[in-house]
Amino acid sequence: MDQDLHCTAEKELLEAVSRITTSSTTSPSDEEENQPKPDISCQVRKENPEKDDTQDSSATLSPNSSMTTKELQEYWRNEKRQCKQIKLLFEIPSTRIVEHHLSKYVMYKIIILQTGSFDSNKSVIERRYSDFEKLHRNLLEEFSEELEDVTFPKKTLTGNFTEEIINERKLAFKDYLRLLYSMKYIKRSKKFIDFLTRPELQEAYGCLRGGQYTKALEILLEVIGLQERLTRGNPVSIVPTLCAIVVCHKDLENPASAFEYGEKALSRLHVHTSHRYYIPLLETMITLAYELGKDFLSLQDKLEEWKTKKDPIRVFTLKELAVREYIQ
Repeated sequence: MDQDLHCTAEKELLEAVSRITTSSTTSPSDEEENQPKPDISCQVRKENPEKDDTQDSSATLSPNSSMTTKELQEYWRNEKRQCKQIKLLFEIPSTRIVEHHLSKYVMYKIIILQTGSFDSNKSVIERRYSDFEKLHRNLLEEFSEELEDVTFPKKTLTGNFTEEIINERKLAFKDYLRLLYSMKYIKRSKKFIDFLTRPELQEAYGCLRGGQYTKALEILLEVIGLQERLTRGNPVSIVPTLCAIVVCHKDLENPASAFEYGEKALSRLHVHTSHRYYIPLLETMITLAYELGKDFLSLQDKLEEWKTKKDPIRVFTLKELAVREYIQ
């Protein structure tokens, strides 16, 4: 009964947002009009959310009269995505043996697929045994009870490169990742998300610092999709990656693409104006909007409004912030 009442209230909220969007002077695009309505019953929010659910809810947008039509439409899209339950599948189809100087190890190719999607949504990464071992050790520090009955494949003194051992580990690691993802706290933990994304992000930011913007952009665009699916309940967490993409596009003289990703980042910071990326992003967006002949006055107003509320402090540029990410 409580779930039905809660679901009805959520449906009324979504319908109210829809009416606000429809009544705006700017009509939504045909693509928006043709979007299917979300199935509200597919994911009922719990009456007593757990700790991380509370954190997630604080990171999402809420509809209000000060939001522009574009921001309301973005909110509506986010609500539809939140309602749709997302599941990921992990496959390890192949391996390769790497010999580097005096070391030799096996790299496991991991394909991460979103259920009900085509290959265009897949992410491909590679990890070695020691990466899995480090993940398990780190998770035990925080989730020892949850992992009490989880068996991790042990390293053998000999035979690590035989076809039999490699195939056994392929299956074991696939089951291990699926099991971790089935545990709510673990799949949302920074340690698990870092295992799946951090090596690629470190490489991308290293390329960015070295001025290799094309290579950095290629990696960032690959990882952003996986980040979005892994952190769907906390959209603010991917703002640094979105901003790094903005920096790369801007330095590659692709202002339109830079502005597009900047809008995505700004939409996630609408209620997080104290975020360290907010003002540098606003300043960059004003420059891009002026260059593209877009309306920059509304962005300028937001910047001035922030300055009147905050004490003057030294703010890094967007690029200065980006090059500081993932420095060990």
